[in-house]
Amino acid sequence: MAEVQVQDKSAKGGKVRSKKNNPRVDMTPMVDLNFLLLMFFMFTSTFSKPNVMDLGLPAKPDPTKPQPKPTEIKLSNSISLLLGKNNRIFWHQQDSSSLNDQNLNETNYDREGIRKVIEQAKARAADKSKFTVIIKPTDDAVYKNFVDILDEMAITNSEQYGVTDLKPWEKAIYDKKVGNPAGAASATK
Repeated sequence: MAEVQVQDKSAKGGKVRSKKNNPRVDMTPMVDLNFLLLMFFMFTSTFSKPNVMDLGLPAKPDPTKPQPKPTEIKLSNSISLLLGKNNRIFWHQQDSSSLNDQNLNETNYDREGIRKVIEQAKARAADKSKFTVIIKPTDDAVYKNFVDILDEMAITNSEQYGVTDLKPWEKAIYDKKVGNPAGAASATK
């Protein structure tokens, strides 16, 4: 670094003193190094991967092959789960003629609730290999509850399950059970 020579007239003998400037650090190389390190760690690190649940979806039907007949699921081999509003869940094993608000049962999402209901229904099934869980979310259900039910399917090893809409006769009983006047749920949309 260059020094500036300043002559001090007031000093005895006219000695020449050198005046030093304050040292200055050039930050450019350090900034370059920081950007290089940042880029290195960005390219070498892995981002957390989202957890994904596998859904067993059927393959697309071949239009050239004959379509199979729709299968009727026996009530003894199935259970219907209705996902309602305010984290409520209802279940039944009834048909349209026998379902009423007394046998539309309510449970909760914990271990002693829906898990126990599914396991008991599976144990009572006439043919355990054909036991099917039918999940029917209402318009008021939240996504978290749907994911919770899919988790329960994995926990209880219920490999056969389906997701469908409520039938009109189920919706009428559900509305009566939760205190919705008929059509109030669709009017709030």
